Amino acid sequence: MSSRRRVEDWVAAYERAWRTAGTAPLADLFAGDAIYSMGPFEEPAIGLAAIAELWERERQGPDEGFEMTHEVVAVEADVAVVRVEVRYGPPRHLHYRDLWIVRFGADGRCHRF
Repeated sequence: MSSRRRVEDWVAAYERAWRTAGTAPLADLFAGDAIYSMGPFEEPAIGLAAIAELWERERQGPDEGFEMTHEVVAVEADVAVVRVEVRYGPPRHLHYRDLWIVRFGADGRCHRF
């Protein structure tokens, strides 16, 4: 995953997966043994099943209203840094600014998030 274009495509697929019912698209995004952390002091979800459980717990469903923008800040070898901003709309108004550090495998799937 060495190009900005491939990282852009992965982030777009991530957003589509978040907006899709169920968790089937996760297998295209994350390796089976991927590590997914919501923050530096959070316990990570380890493995595809744990990531799927985390996603189902954290999101309201495919109709959840939000706007997501991002900027690929850096790509070096198998690691990308992406600045992400998410604004959730009614009924709750939440605003997140994230810095994703994503490590990819040779197959283009994320191994550490």
